Amino acid sequence: MENQVNSQHVSISEYLAYFSYGFGQCFSFGIIGSFILIYYTDIVGISSVIASAIFLIARLWDAIFDPIVSGWIDAHKSTKGKFRKYMHFAPIFVITSTILCFVNPDISLAGKIVYAAVTYILWGTCYAFSDIPFWSLSTVISKSGQARTNLITTANLGAFGGIGMVSLVLPLMLAYFNQHGSPQTSYLISVSILMLFGFVLMELGYKFTKERVVAKKAEKLAARDIWETVKANKYMLMILILFFLKIAMEMVNNIIIYFFTYNMFNAKFMSIYGLIGTFSALGFFFIPLLTKHFKKLYILRVLLITDVIVRIFFFMSGYKNVILVFIFLAITQTLYSATSPIISAMLAETVEYSEVKTGKRCEAIVFGGQTFASKVAAVAGATTGLVLSFIGYKANAV
Repeated sequence: MENQVNSQHVSISEYLAYFSYGFGQCFSFGIIGSFILIYYTDIVGISSVIASAIFLIARLWDAIFDPIVSGWIDAHKSTKGKFRKYMHFAPIFVITSTILCFVNPDISLAGKIVYAAVTYILWGTCYAFSDIPFWSLSTVISKSGQARTNLITTANLGAFGGIGMVSLVLPLMLAYFNQHGSPQTSYLISVSILMLFGFVLMELGYKFTKERVVAKKAEKLAARDIWETVKANKYMLMILILFFLKIAMEMVNNIIIYFFTYNMFNAKFMSIYGLIGTFSALGFFFIPLLTKHFKKLYILRVLLITDVIVRIFFFMSGYKNVILVFIFLAITQTLYSATSPIISAMLAETVEYSEVKTGKRCEAIVFGGQTFASKVAAVAGATTGLVLSFIGYKANAV
């Protein structure tokens, strides 16, 4: 019994490796989520309406493809484990597809639109093969419930830290390279450097993590089984709705670069916002402590209600006082960030519920729902593009 318990122990180095993968992977998510729209409108010359259409088409494709990826992952295993084998090769495709999104070919505008659509959809497809195994891995590293909560918290810390780091570093890199070349070249060089660094971090995460909860054989899943698993897991569906509602915060992340550039007249403020995002993730360390004494649902309710109240005061105060703006941004970002590990930990707990209801253990289908819901929330990019069009936004105009 003692040996079995020890086999489920997760070392500090493994937590760091798991953090490393999420941190590096979310360089890609942060770059695409916060900068692709302004790149399309201000660099490539694509209208915000066309960009919105590209985002919507990509999400429709994800609705078909992500469940297929989840079912495939759950139905296959190898000597390298059920999830880690994907984390070995997926970083190559994530990094390549992200860089390709920031190549501006010297062709007609119609050709540029087609190229943008193809590369953006390709990115979402490649990202699914990385993100679904990454989150699913938290359920097979250890059987301990508290360890899983700690792992989910670590994963979210890496994810938010990576996104925040991109928002901090990329504007500074763009400003530096703009002094020596065109804005297009600046984007391509900056994104390439960040993604190569992200690749190294992801490979470290793959190398130093382990799968300890191993099924005797892979699940045999048909398309109907995927649907039955989703339908039977009512708690998973409820939690995925929360992920979808992140669309409001995704709109903030998509439009805030425009806000800093055109309302506050300083695009470098994006770096301060990124710094806030990075440090707000440090609050995750308190989540495991809180979950020992309070139910996750109660913690989530308090965070959400407090966040709403603070945002109302933020809206009423306006944005003329720069210091006050960043104080409010720091508070709201911290509150919002803290919800993610709570929601993800709740989602992880539905894996066993699904197994009891269906007789099949389908971690990838559960976390594939999270990946898809997060991407659907990213449809905020489409909404943001329509908002920009509605208010008469013109790129690089006063």
